[in-house]
Amino acid sequence: MAKTKPGKKDLDSYSIKGTNKVVRIGDCVLMRPSDSDKPPYVAKVDRIEVDHRNNVKVRVQWYYRPEESIGGRRQFHGAKELFLSDHYDLQSAHTIEGKCIVHSFKNYTKLENVGPEDYFCRFDYKAATGGFTPDRVAVYCKCEMPYNPDDLMVQCEGCKDWFHPNCMGMTIEEAKKLDPFLCSDCSSEDDVKRPLNSFHVEPKVESKRRKR
Repeated sequence: MAKTKPGKKDLDSYSIKGTNKVVRIGDCVLMRPSDSDKPPYVAKVDRIEVDHRNNVKVRVQWYYRPEESIGGRRQFHGAKELFLSDHYDLQSAHTIEGKCIVHSFKNYTKLENVGPEDYFCRFDYKAATGGFTPDRVAVYCKCEMPYNPDDLMVQCEGCKDWFHPNCMGMTIEEAKKLDPFLCSDCSSEDDVKRPLNSFHVEPKVESKRRKR
């Protein structure tokens, strides 16, 4: 842990003013934006410190929403998706509005109910360059898009790939009634298992065109 400056002391926790919630290092928090029309910022608490005047500050690692990234929001980004950035800041603890949970992508997809404080993260993000880690993700369905957890998908019993009902010419209600579901490739006689392709998630540049 980095040394604290003279007159400052590290704290293990901070109680959010006006609530019974306690923030500890490693917790994810919602922070008040300067523009009240915007949603709260989301950050992970890296350090909590207090100075000789009893001013509490938190060093945070910011999460970015897709629309705040260089590439912008894309079709496969979920409504509650965040990117863990390499951008750190020192902020007044008074700007913390509440706590939240940033799940792994896998755990988020297993949630029975998504609450207002539930988010998920599947990418690390470099704020200066717009680069993502991982820079590729698997694609599914005929549309060959990465998985968006907000969209219902059905799994083919044959090839085990996942499909959007509307891409298969079905309604969501029709897809839910199918048991088992077979995609058009697997239900035809010349059944050929499709390879799982991948999708570049970084901003589009000519040298990084998506491979088919």
